[in-house]
Amino acid sequence: MEIDSSRLTVPARRVVRTAVGTGPLDVTEHAALVGDAAAGAVVTFAGVVRDHDHGRGVRELEYVGHPSAAAVLAAVVAEVTAGVDVDAVAVSHRLGHLAVGDVALAVAVSAAHRGEAFAACARLVDEVKDRLPVWKHQHFTDGTSEWVACP
Repeated sequence: MEIDSSRLTVPARRVVRTAVGTGPLDVTEHAALVGDAAAGAVVTFAGVVRDHDHGRGVRELEYVGHPSAAAVLAAVVAEVTAGVDVDAVAVSHRLGHLAVGDVALAVAVSAAHRGEAFAACARLVDEVKDRLPVWKHQHFTDGTSEWVACP
């Protein structure tokens, strides 16, 4: 890996938040948490409940998490953060009933440069979706429902 000679300090790689809970998520708050004087970029991601899935209307979702979800999230974020040049990250996943438009996953990453921040944010989203033991129960507008990614 090439050293960024434009920096005055080494990337801090701080994990300022990992959380799994039932309260509403605010991406702007996550962005504020990762602010850093060395950061020239703050990249955020909001995983928002949409009104459709595979051509079917979605009324609401319910996310159910395994008791280990918070520990798994912390481990995933620590692992990803250790391997990239970022200054700070904050990641939260919501559980419970969510309406269309609610934020289910909030991610914020600060880094010296936008490329690093975008890449780290994308990797965090992908790893969380792949590894977090949280399952989605979709409730459709036709009155039916289905579980997604549930073992």
